[in-house]
Amino acid sequence: MEPLSTPNPAPADLIVEGGRLVTPEGVRNGTVVIRDGRVSTLLAAGEPLPAGPRLDARGRYVLPGLIDSHVHFRTPGLEYKETWEHGSRAALAGGVTTVVDMPNTRPPSLDEAGISAKADRIAGRSWADYRFHIGADPDHPELLADLDPRIATSAKVFMAGHHTAPVVFRDGEQLRRAFAAAARGGVRLVLHAEDQHVFDLLDVSSGAPDSYGQYEPHRPRSGGIVAVAHVVRLVREYGTKAHILHVSSAEEADLLTAAAAEGLPLTFEVTGHHLSFTHDDTTRRGPRTRLSPAIRDSRDQRRLWQAVLHGQAVTLGSDHAPHTVEEKNRPPAEAPPGLPGVQELATAVWTGLHTRGVEPDEAALHLARLMGDGPARLFDLPGKGRLEPGADADLALLDPSERWQFSARDVMSLCGWSAYEGWTFTGRFTTTVKAGHVSWDVRTGFAGRPQGHWLQGAARSLEVAR
Repeated sequence: MEPLSTPNPAPADLIVEGGRLVTPEGVRNGTVVIRDGRVSTLLAAGEPLPAGPRLDARGRYVLPGLIDSHVHFRTPGLEYKETWEHGSRAALAGGVTTVVDMPNTRPPSLDEAGISAKADRIAGRSWADYRFHIGADPDHPELLADLDPRIATSAKVFMAGHHTAPVVFRDGEQLRRAFAAAARGGVRLVLHAEDQHVFDLLDVSSGAPDSYGQYEPHRPRSGGIVAVAHVVRLVREYGTKAHILHVSSAEEADLLTAAAAEGLPLTFEVTGHHLSFTHDDTTRRGPRTRLSPAIRDSRDQRRLWQAVLHGQAVTLGSDHAPHTVEEKNRPPAEAPPGLPGVQELATAVWTGLHTRGVEPDEAALHLARLMGDGPARLFDLPGKGRLEPGADADLALLDPSERWQFSARDVMSLCGWSAYEGWTFTGRFTTTVKAGHVSWDVRTGFAGRPQGHWLQGAARSLEVAR
């Protein structure tokens, strides 16, 4: 077999030997050679290896370090729920080496100064690399036209509110101005696409839920369907790049798939929890899967898996949103939506792929696309999401067949609980390499110091600036 790239005889900083390499060209046996924090060479099985320390990857998939483009690490102002160090440790234990964090903090990150202050607060504390979604401000949507891409290349739009959503686009004209400004500035909008007016109307007639069995009907699919249809119209009108987060229903997936087929710059995310749970789980188990958007029915779950398997979804996100146990145990109308998930996401999806009979090589390619190349392309993250020479030396090693039970003892998030407690997973991340160094191993834990840094975007060109 020919080498996967031109070998270099110089000593290596790390040699990841004998794994199943998940590359853009497919999955094959081989070895990753790392120098100066980057992938130097991919060698085919049997090729001579340079000198250097070795990491045995036999029996495991070697994936590019995964990207979770939807986390709430609660900095600043909500660190009693989660700290950046805890959240980024959870990321590494789940094979995630890059995260993109959301702006609904206290105070919310609605301008460039807020993002810069947040970055200063995080510096030196993160085990994963990070980028930020800025918050779109309904009172000042015009700011998106001049957003410095070094600060952020994407902006979060809340079309409906909940406990931690600080600003909501309730006015249609404000939303139109945001789409127009984002189009002028080349900013990608990431949207919580549920219609607050639909929910307000239903609240008047039905009131708040008094049981978890009533929660999904209280926040039904109609809110998402109406909002997605509105977004499709605005994308068609302005040409704005838009990404719909945590799609929950079959109808939304159908609309968004049709819009993409039309050629609109509109993509969507599926979360691990919408793939893993149904409304019946929330009825039985209560607040741990009380989420926004709500978990829906088995037919919706089947449609979202179809979106994963057929390449219609572009990213997988955890929507990692921890709350304390005390907060989650409040009455149904008061318990905040959200769960921790950055650690569990890839393993839960891998287990779901296995359960559905997907062959391991194919499953590995799905993970690499949805948590690698997909988000890297969408959010302009050069060097991330692809296992190839020249890429950042971020790797996730996955034992594809280990069966193990996830418990509260395994939870890295500060909140200390997980909706997946008691689940028997198939597949386990065993080692995470960050910037060419083994930063976490399932047997020995974390090593060295946090290596994560802020992934600023490329400076705006003078041509664009004019």
